[in-house]
Amino acid sequence: MPLTTLGAKNAKPKEKPYKLADERGLYLLVTPAGGRLWRFKYRHAGKEKLLALGSFPDVSLAEARDAREDARRLLRADKDPSEHRRTLRTEARRAAGNSFEAVAREWLAKQARGGGVRGDRPRWSEKYLAVVTSRLEADVFPALGQIPVSAIRAADVLDMIATIEKRNAFQIAQRAQQYTSSIMRYAVVTSRAERDPAVDVRDALTRVSTKHHPAVTQPKEIGKLLLAVDGYWGMPQTRVALTLLAHTFVRPNELLRARWPEVDLKARLWTVPGERMKSRRPHLVPLTDQTVELFQQLEQLKTQDDGLVIPGRKASRKVCSSTLLAALRVMGYPGDVMVSHGFRSTASTRLHEEGFEIDVIEAQLAHSRPGVRGVYNRAIYLKERVEMMKWWSAYLGSLCELARKEAPSAADQGEGEQEASTGRPLAVSR
Repeated sequence: MPLTTLGAKNAKPKEKPYKLADERGLYLLVTPAGGRLWRFKYRHAGKEKLLALGSFPDVSLAEARDAREDARRLLRADKDPSEHRRTLRTEARRAAGNSFEAVAREWLAKQARGGGVRGDRPRWSEKYLAVVTSRLEADVFPALGQIPVSAIRAADVLDMIATIEKRNAFQIAQRAQQYTSSIMRYAVVTSRAERDPAVDVRDALTRVSTKHHPAVTQPKEIGKLLLAVDGYWGMPQTRVALTLLAHTFVRPNELLRARWPEVDLKARLWTVPGERMKSRRPHLVPLTDQTVELFQQLEQLKTQDDGLVIPGRKASRKVCSSTLLAALRVMGYPGDVMVSHGFRSTASTRLHEEGFEIDVIEAQLAHSRPGVRGVYNRAIYLKERVEMMKWWSAYLGSLCELARKEAPSAADQGEGEQEASTGRPLAVSR
């Protein structure tokens, strides 16, 4: 007779294990310790095997019979139920290890060690790591954490962004999208996802209205611009000033009114006083090998003892913003293409595209806003900024050298030979 629920409930342990048979290979194994274990006996490929189906009463008689029938369906399809279960468990473990949260925490650990996706990113400080982790835990993991990275869709990311924007936390939504995109790119390069769906939702983000200055932002064109600046034939202090703006991306007047007591070449820091900052707070600019050399060049150009880092030809002829704009026009960059203030947009665009964290970039741009702490601190994320500025200077140098290698020679320029003989550079193509 088939087993009944009452029979299973009343089964008492004995000195040795014994079985209470049901039907079609299902039975209840009663152990001396009092365990009541469901087992399904079957044959596959000429071998007798057992499949564990749980214990009574956690798994009822009806549930055990359903599990038996599932196993019998697999056998009719010539599949081993035990092997099928092992496969499912392996896939489940793999899926758990490849969930968005699991991959994200692996990515966070990598940032803590340094390296990033390409192995060229600075190590995050413990403070910054804690900030990013808390933001992921608060807003991203609840929405995406348990989804396998390979299954995440743009719609999933958009739903997460929409939930954040309902709080009018638009800057936080922007950062959530950026972090998600960075994690998905990491999943792609580690062969756990095919693409980054977070990039598809960028246009759906609510933007904060900002004024954008004309700027060159594509790597190849940046290289051409830097090459043009390097070959500028006017005042050397103008050439150095433009190069410094490219490397430090400060506002033009922050540089043009800079004085030598602000610059500590030994400590490799330039402290811009609050009265010259838009935020009215002091600002630190980490100096790199390239910018230290540029400041040393300016030391050799002093024309009078007025303390200005960017000296004029004489006391009544200071270098000003219009001087820089005029130089850019001479080099072939009119005001609707590139302005001296545009170096900030150039840096911001490229650093974001290269994967640097928004708070670090914004701190170096001296943007005081709720997204970079509630109260701006001039040294916030300084360690990360130092490493980012080193990378940025090296990156600009590589772009300039690439442009130099690709620039046509004077013999190939035709009319350019005549212009070169006059000492005037050719206009850079846009």
